[in-house]
Amino acid sequence: MGILSGNPKNEPLHYGEVFDIWAAAVAAKGCISGYRAFKQHAGDRDLKKIIDQCIDQAELEASECDKLLKSNGLVPPPDLPQRPEAKLEEIPPGARFSDMEIAATLSADMAVGLVACSQTMGKAIREDVGALFGKYHTTKAAIGLGLLRLSKEKGWLVPPPLQVQRPEAVHA
Repeated sequence: MGILSGNPKNEPLHYGEVFDIWAAAVAAKGCISGYRAFKQHAGDRDLKKIIDQCIDQAELEASECDKLLKSNGLVPPPDLPQRPEAKLEEIPPGARFSDMEIAATLSADMAVGLVACSQTMGKAIREDVGALFGKYHTTKAAIGLGLLRLSKEKGWLVPPPLQVQRPEAVHA
């Protein structure tokens, strides 16, 4: 039996795994703060529900990554301070994020998160680390799909140029 066999939790983390777990914890904690601010800016009820899902997911990721770091003798990144509450009507129009901006930013965050999770899964040699980020990947994909559907339904989606007519193929 080698060092990398048996219970994955007894295997050492390699430096890439340590960095990715730590970076995921930092990112999740930043998202918690940012998404809470977005919730205060959002006016659409359906968007607020998705923001709540994003906050819940970020809190789960921060908690699980912190726990994994601590169990391996590493210090997790610090939590960010709580954001003060604000009422939507108190936010000046020029300072307020629109629902369309919030949805687009959340969609971009989910897309970036998918890539980050895939990279972590690809470099992980501990099966529990790969599985953990696989779970995050699946959830981010589901949230992203919900955001896409909501953005289409509300008219917030700005699609890239669509190829309506294709040029005819030239046969030589």
